[in-house]
Amino acid sequence: MVAQKIRTNVYLDSDMKEQAKNIFKKYGVSLSDAINMFLTQSVMERGLPFEMKIPNAETIQAIEDARNGINADTVTLENLEKESKQCLQ
Repeated sequence: MVAQKIRTNVYLDSDMKEQAKNIFKKYGVSLSDAINMFLTQSVMERGLPFEMKIPNAETIQAIEDARNGINADTVTLENLEKESKQCLQ
């Protein structure tokens, strides 16, 4: 049985569309194929085919702190090497 194909219109961010098309092209998949794959997985999963979470207040604060450089330690290759050697001892 061949699936009936229909045309549909979807409004997309033009830059996002082009970036996605370039990624899909590397896999030999068209944008239309990728959308059909997403829809197929959504039906199979009976929901979105990936996990979506809404961060809690603590996580939101940590993200904001990181963006603003609050409570951020400077990491250097030298410090990482020292710490990794300590872990191996």
